[in-house]
Amino acid sequence: MACHAAAAGSAATVTHLSGTLLATKPDGSTRILARNSEVAEGEVLSTAASSYARIKFADGGELILRPHSQVKIEAYRFEEAKPEEDNVTLELFKGGVRSVTGLIGKRNRPKYRMKVQNATIGIRGTNYGVLLCRDAENDCVDVPTISGKPPQDGLHVDVASGAVAVENKAGIQTVAEGQFAYVKGPDTPPALKPPEEGVRVTLPPFMASAGGGGATIGAERQDNACVIK
Repeated sequence: MACHAAAAGSAATVTHLSGTLLATKPDGSTRILARNSEVAEGEVLSTAASSYARIKFADGGELILRPHSQVKIEAYRFEEAKPEEDNVTLELFKGGVRSVTGLIGKRNRPKYRMKVQNATIGIRGTNYGVLLCRDAENDCVDVPTISGKPPQDGLHVDVASGAVAVENKAGIQTVAEGQFAYVKGPDTPPALKPPEEGVRVTLPPFMASAGGGGATIGAERQDNACVIK
């Protein structure tokens, strides 16, 4: 069965939404999105305070945005019969996201990447979280940690399944299932953190469940829908 999530010409569709989600086009115009709204290549998605949004890409991949987050669909190309044309490039400007990669991440891993201020993340078919914290903007004051203190400024990565490679000009670090990584800045090499110091991008149950049209994040569905672990 073919994967299908978005109409022709669009990259993804909003499947879950709680709060306000805006899309800014390359020409600077802005629109308010609703559930079932289409998302196009080149648009920047922004969530407001207390807002969560989940989108499903045409290849079956999914992305959930936390409150006060901003991510650009910098490039998206998918044709099921033409793997050589696959291309996914996302750029996180602020806040945090959780991602489950789709068919592109399974068949053409080098063509998927997540760009962040401090590093670039490549995948190996995975469910992972990315959180960019900057104290000056209070990005992560509501993010729970074992210590009870807000996460350190910088980039935090966690992997629920599969693996990612976090890379910047100072080095590269593979992060496997169940592991955590931290990047203080673009000139600091990515490093693994012990579980008690790791920061996980968590989601409220209503956003992580399958109730809005997508599969449960990180869980295997029992039907024959297109699901990539």
